[in-house]
Amino acid sequence: MSLFNGFNISASGLTANRLRMDVVSSNIANANTTRAQLVNGEWVPYRRKSVELTQSGKSPFALQLQSALQKESAKVSGVIVTRIREDQTPFNLSYDPANPDADENGYVQLPNVDPIKEMVDLMSATRSYEANVTALNASKNMFMKALEIGK
Repeated sequence: MSLFNGFNISASGLTANRLRMDVVSSNIANANTTRAQLVNGEWVPYRRKSVELTQSGKSPFALQLQSALQKESAKVSGVIVTRIREDQTPFNLSYDPANPDADENGYVQLPNVDPIKEMVDLMSATRSYEANVTALNASKNMFMKALEIGK
């Protein structure tokens, strides 16, 4: 196991959670955007996006745990973004016949973004980011103490 594995794992977590925060910010910013994309000649509202994460290594957790317990050189991995996917839940409808985006029945399609859900996702991403910063600082402090022993 390399000395820098802890740094690499924390760095991958920082990168992934920063992207999560960016996607949530985009969702909140577009919560009222009714003309986000032109599809077949018609404007459609903004679709909520979410980030999918996965382990960056090829082996599952059980194999890594087993190899670590057997004192073998386990390939330690971090996290990577698999993709950013659009939420396919239906758009919200609001009755507003005066709106230029209203259909023939007077309903306007609004984005499928729930600001409360977005704030929960943002808090989760922020806490995960902070946890990775704490782990990175702990690794750094251990290296600094190890260097002080050598004096």
